[in-house]
Amino acid sequence: MMDNFWVALGAVVPLFTLLFMGLIIKRLRLMTETELEHTNRMVFKLFFFCMMFYNIYVTDLAHTVRPKLMLFGGLGVLAVCFLATALVCWGDKDNRHRGAMIQAIFRSNFVLFGIPIVGNIFGDSALAIPTMMIAVIVPIYNVLAVFILETFRGGRFALGKILLGILKNPMIMGAIMAVILRLVEFPVPKPVLKGIGQVAAATTPVALIILGASFKGGSFHNHLPQLISCVAARLVIVPAVTLSLAIYLGFRDIELVTLLAVFASPCAVASFAMAQQMGSDADLAGNCVVYTTALSCLTIFGWVFLLKTLGLF
Repeated sequence: MMDNFWVALGAVVPLFTLLFMGLIIKRLRLMTETELEHTNRMVFKLFFFCMMFYNIYVTDLAHTVRPKLMLFGGLGVLAVCFLATALVCWGDKDNRHRGAMIQAIFRSNFVLFGIPIVGNIFGDSALAIPTMMIAVIVPIYNVLAVFILETFRGGRFALGKILLGILKNPMIMGAIMAVILRLVEFPVPKPVLKGIGQVAAATTPVALIILGASFKGGSFHNHLPQLISCVAARLVIVPAVTLSLAIYLGFRDIELVTLLAVFASPCAVASFAMAQQMGSDADLAGNCVVYTTALSCLTIFGWVFLLKTLGLF
């Protein structure tokens, strides 16, 4: 039992140590808001590109691509979004609430939390599998988020524009470039690849520190019932249902932990910015990010501890 406890603790403590460092930066005012925005943009456009490129380029794609895992992950996100839409529309009549709530329930911070969770448990050599999942999950998240938010503000859903935007996403560009170079067997010079690998290794630590430094508290009194519902759904209900189904279907070890990272991670940081830009309730979306991230230190620990105790990885 104690061994399982330490495995679970080792999975979450590094993540929240980095977030805490970000809070210290914020507290000591070591970076201005403008500097944080510029650093965050650099991480998104350059670091994430390098992370996706390196992790895919240096791995054996034949052993990394898991069609069953990718299919389950993609269909799982679609199913969660569909059910969340039905339940939210039944329980809340305010369209500004609806868009923010649905996005908070189905869209997790898999990129920032998923990769380190798997790495902390299985080691860096196992990162290729969750990295490949990013290439499936992120496009689905983006398309569904725009569709939901546009629908509830009465806007027009332009699929072509959305797909073009997804192709321009640095993570997707990095994955595509890595796959192409592997297929044509183009050798990237070792000194260049080493530099890219060093940036890739720094991506998660820097991104989590910036996330911690960017945290902002907000008033939640006007939407407390909605906030509680979203937090409970994102951290407890969604992982309970999806992981139970995954276990029933035979997913184990690194595949199961990858699915845990997809469905048990807190709300995506990008959900706040999109809600703000697309006429949804940005305060509710922002509080969902803050509170799910804060409480996920307990819930992710709980899920990892439970799965480890059951001998599923």
